[in-house]
Amino acid sequence: MEMHSKEAQARNATTLCSTQKNCSSSIFVTHKNQFLSILSRFHAGYFRISLSLCSQALLWKTLSEPSDDIHKFRSIFRMLPSTAFILLWSLALFSLISLSFLYLLRLLFHFDMVKSEFLHHVGVNYLFAPWISCLVLLQATPFFKPKDIYFLVLWWIFVVPIVALDIKIYGQWITKGKRFLSGVANPTSQLSVIGNLVGARAAAEMGWNECALLLFAIGMSHYLVLFVTLYQRLPGSSSLPAMLRPVFFLFLATPSMASLAWDSIYGKFDSSSKMLFFLSLFLFFSLVSRPALFKRSMRKFNVSWWAYSFPITVMAMASTKYAQEMKNTASHILMLLLSGLSVIVSLVLMIFTAFNSNSFLPRDGDGAVLCPSNQRLSIV
Repeated sequence: MEMHSKEAQARNATTLCSTQKNCSSSIFVTHKNQFLSILSRFHAGYFRISLSLCSQALLWKTLSEPSDDIHKFRSIFRMLPSTAFILLWSLALFSLISLSFLYLLRLLFHFDMVKSEFLHHVGVNYLFAPWISCLVLLQATPFFKPKDIYFLVLWWIFVVPIVALDIKIYGQWITKGKRFLSGVANPTSQLSVIGNLVGARAAAEMGWNECALLLFAIGMSHYLVLFVTLYQRLPGSSSLPAMLRPVFFLFLATPSMASLAWDSIYGKFDSSSKMLFFLSLFLFFSLVSRPALFKRSMRKFNVSWWAYSFPITVMAMASTKYAQEMKNTASHILMLLLSGLSVIVSLVLMIFTAFNSNSFLPRDGDGAVLCPSNQRLSIV
């Protein structure tokens, strides 16, 4: 009897152990499938978040740094605690590293989806976003100066991918292959121009004016062609899903960033910089006066809402340079309004993101478009 009892206990123990192993294996497979599902729905468009936070950090640095502007409104911003800026910069760095890590995992486990994104006329433009974020965050860093060797090395690391993408995309526009400009142009195409302008501004801060002029010339020459093409509302610009209409605000970011880049190259916010800044203001009022254009995209929160923040922040940075040059009350009031609007928009987006974190990733087919490989790619 004792022998049979021991055998029964041994069998029960074996069965229990096997059940636990199967259960653990099942839980592991479930979690793995969930993680892979998240990676499949993640895309480069999520770098809108890092773009916004990095540009916000650069805005705070611009407002708080010493200048010859002694206006009382400017002195308000100099009272901002340095700890708050460090925390904001750290948050921007954390978001950029996190998003980059997720995208590297997507590249590893879903290479075909990344390839489809690269071949898509909207998705490919957001491949500029991580490198733009890196360059903006580099200019906002409080830990070393533009003349330092670390700045130089990092600038090269971040600019080379932008130039490589330029050669790929602009080459297609020139040679009129399968992806000529009139067929693929859309507001997100301006990210390629912004990448060159951000790189030019960083190069000018290092004192590399020739490199800055080179990148500025590449960006602005293609911006002129792209701007005219987009104004004609050709098929490419009409093919954006309604949920992506917030990217129309990129129309503000390009001339604003161009004005900042030229200010760094020339050393003064001259008439050329002012004209570009005024153009961004005109486009801003043109867009905000047409709320019906964004009505459908605002029905449900999604990552495309972050497209509002970066352009407004860049325009606010341009307004600080304009106010510093003009030194009158009107320009400083404009700076105060745009900077306040930028901060409010960023805070609202962070709050909405925190409260909608469970539904932040799109569901299958939600905001998807057909890729050249006949797969569905989510770009919203």
